[in-house]
Amino acid sequence: MNKQKILILTAKYGNGHIQVAKTLEKRCMERGMDVIVCDLYQESHPLITEFTKYLYLKSFSFGKQFYRLFYYGVDKMYNKRVMNVYYTMGRKKLEQVIAAEKPDIIINTFPMIVVPEYRRRTGHVIPTFNVMTDFCLHKIWVHQNIDKYYVACEDVKEKLLSLGIDEKDVKVTGIPIRSRFEENIEIEPLYRKYGLSENKHILLIMAGAHGVLKNVKEICEAMRYSENVQTVVVCGNNHALKDRLAPLAKASRDHLKVLGYVERVDELFRIASLLITKPGGITLTEASSLSVPLVLYNPVPGQEKENAEFFAKHGAAVIVNNVSDMIDEVNKLLHSPDKLKRMRKNIFQLYHPNAVDTILDDIKLESERMSKYIHEHIS
Repeated sequence: MNKQKILILTAKYGNGHIQVAKTLEKRCMERGMDVIVCDLYQESHPLITEFTKYLYLKSFSFGKQFYRLFYYGVDKMYNKRVMNVYYTMGRKKLEQVIAAEKPDIIINTFPMIVVPEYRRRTGHVIPTFNVMTDFCLHKIWVHQNIDKYYVACEDVKEKLLSLGIDEKDVKVTGIPIRSRFEENIEIEPLYRKYGLSENKHILLIMAGAHGVLKNVKEICEAMRYSENVQTVVVCGNNHALKDRLAPLAKASRDHLKVLGYVERVDELFRIASLLITKPGGITLTEASSLSVPLVLYNPVPGQEKENAEFFAKHGAAVIVNNVSDMIDEVNKLLHSPDKLKRMRKNIFQLYHPNAVDTILDDIKLESERMSKYIHEHIS
């Protein structure tokens, strides 16, 4: 991009938006681009942001109905005056960042209406692109001053078109994921690395970036009696969960392994027979890149539920809402090799390889086209 400066705006509601921003940033740097990442809301309104992030995390437990009302309520209120507060969130900080950094391109990995509103209000045109991080669409991503949308699947594209977005302004690219998930590596050494048997099924449980997957201990206790199954739990930074599971792991060394943060979690995806997880857009994309069948547990109303239903509709996942159904479904799947094979095939068909380069290449072309048009128009 001839050393054009790229400003990536994101927000830490869940891990996905930040992770996509980091993936884009890393690839920009590898390609010799000048790039800066800004968590706009955190830097603008730290107290409000921390409170709303707390509410977001609580939505995974007792706050489900609150989050459902918020998610779908905002969607219905999108064009009403009550949204004016959201339109202006981060305005001052955005103006400061633009003045200081003078970006040539803005990429949003979180729906920040303040960015296209900046163009409407000031007339200052900076090519602006939305990289969307779920397999569903919330209207809050949509604005007339977004120049192009990069989306996970055809379903999201069709919904954008139904809202009046021009087809040329939407590209199905998939969601950017870490490059390690797209590498070719030897599988056999991974079993030895993690002390697992190649002759048993590996049930992988991802507890979530904030440990939001519930009832993990109950699932592990039930699966310890399945002779042909090894359960691996990745607790991430949830040290309390790891401590709770430690006695069970000690008593069930051949059946249960409990891990904290795993840097190369893709290695576990590669050898997993089945993955239990929450249906975040990034995890789903990572699973699709390595053909891992999914059991999606008790999705929260909103983007999680819609993500889950998308994968279930395509035969790539099953959805369960309580522990007893979970155990039954897992045992059924692990004893149904033909169904697992079909699920592997189905989930891989949802994968779009090398999304990060596809997006950056297209942004380069679009921004050059826009710059040429603006120059000619001004001239």
